Amino acid sequence: MGWSTALGGGAAAPAPKKGVCGLNLKSCSGFMLKTTPKVGCPSLRVRASVSSPQKLYSSKTTQVKSGEEVQIAVLGASGYTGAEIVRLMANHPQFHIKVMTADRKAGEQFGSVFPHLITQDLPNLVAIKDADFSNVDAVFCCLPHGTTQEIIKGLPKQLKIVDLSADFRLRDINEYAEWYGHAHRAPELQQEAVYGLTEVLRDEIRNARLVANPGCYPTSIQLPLVPLIKAKLIKLSNIIIDAKSGVSGAGRGAKEANLYTEIAEGIHAYGIKGHRHAPEIEQGLSEAAKSKVTISFTPNLICMKRGMQSTMFVEMAPGVTAGDLYQHLKSTYEGEEFVKLLHGSTVPHTRHVVGSNYCFMNVFEDRIPGRAIIISVIDNLVKGASGQAVQNLNLMMGLPENRGLQYQPLFP
Repeated sequence: MGWSTALGGGAAAPAPKKGVCGLNLKSCSGFMLKTTPKVGCPSLRVRASVSSPQKLYSSKTTQVKSGEEVQIAVLGASGYTGAEIVRLMANHPQFHIKVMTADRKAGEQFGSVFPHLITQDLPNLVAIKDADFSNVDAVFCCLPHGTTQEIIKGLPKQLKIVDLSADFRLRDINEYAEWYGHAHRAPELQQEAVYGLTEVLRDEIRNARLVANPGCYPTSIQLPLVPLIKAKLIKLSNIIIDAKSGVSGAGRGAKEANLYTEIAEGIHAYGIKGHRHAPEIEQGLSEAAKSKVTISFTPNLICMKRGMQSTMFVEMAPGVTAGDLYQHLKSTYEGEEFVKLLHGSTVPHTRHVVGSNYCFMNVFEDRIPGRAIIISVIDNLVKGASGQAVQNLNLMMGLPENRGLQYQPLFP
C-alpha cells in the first residue's frame, strides 16, 4: 500500500475490522488505528526503564503527577533521532515507551536494529498503520520531512506531539511550499503548532499540544543570536554564519554522498544559498528583531559521527563591545541548565558536548573593529534533535524539563 492510500490520499477508509487478540481497528484519516477492547487479550506492558512507576497518567489532567507513568509512542524509531529518544528514555523515570513504528523494519526487535540498545525491554517495531494509540499519551514523531503532516493530522486529538521533522517549523505555509517543494498538507495544524526552542519559548511550549522541534543548525544559531538581537546589541545586517555538522545530521538512509570514501579526509560545503534551515533561522531572528533579518549561512558536512559547531560573525551596535555581548548572554542563561557560557578565552569544542543536551558557547573580539565572533557547539542528535524533544515534552507534561536528560558529555 502506498503512502497516498495509507494516509488518506483519496481512497475511502475500510470498515472497522477485527484484528489479532480481538483488537478493534478504527479508521483514522485513511489509515488504521487499533483500540483495545474491554475484554479479551491483556495488553503487554514493557519498559524502557526498570524503575518506571506503576500509576498511569490521565490525559484528562493538564499535568503529570509525581509517580505517574506517561505512555509514549515513537514514530520512525529506526532512524538516528528515534534511537536517541530510546536511549534518553532509558533513564527517564516517568516516560514509558508503549509503541514503536518503523515501516521497513516492521516485525523486528528494536535491539536487532540498534544492538547498542539491546538491554532495553521494548515493544517490537510495527508499521504505522498497525500502531495502537489507544493507551498512548504522547508521541515523538521522528519521520522524514514531508510525511509527517498527514500522519499527525490522523492521530487522536488528545495526544501531545513533538514533531522532529521540519513539517511544522515554518509558520508561513507559503514559505514552506517555496522551500520544501509542495503545498503544506495540514495548514490547520500549522496554526496550532508551537516552535520548540525551549529556552526562548518555554511558556508557549508548556501550553502546547503540538510542538515543532527545531532543526540542529537553527538551535545552535538562535540560542546565542536571539538574546543579542532582542537587546539590540548587534546589527541586523552582515550576519555571517559558518556551520559544521557531523554526518549523522544527514540521517541514516543510504546515500552515495555520505559513503566513507566520499566523506573521509575532507570537509564538504553544501546547501550553499539554499539550505532549508535558512528560513527557519531567519524566522526566529526576525521575530526577535520585529523586522526582517536575512543571513549569510553556509553549512558544512565534516567527517565525524555527531556534533555541530556554528561560528557566527556579527557587527556590534555602536558603543557595544564583545564583553557586553558576553555579559548579556551570561545573564540571559544564568539559570539555565543546558546552555552554558564558557569562561574567559575558552573555545567551545564539539567533543565536550557529545551525548549530552548541552549547548556551550563563547564570544570573541574580532580583529576587525566593531565586529565579534560567537561560537556555539551542540550534539546535533541531542540538543539539536532528540534531547530538545524530550525537554519540550517534559514541559508539555508539567514535568521538570531536565528529567531524563542529565547525561554528562562523553569524553574522551
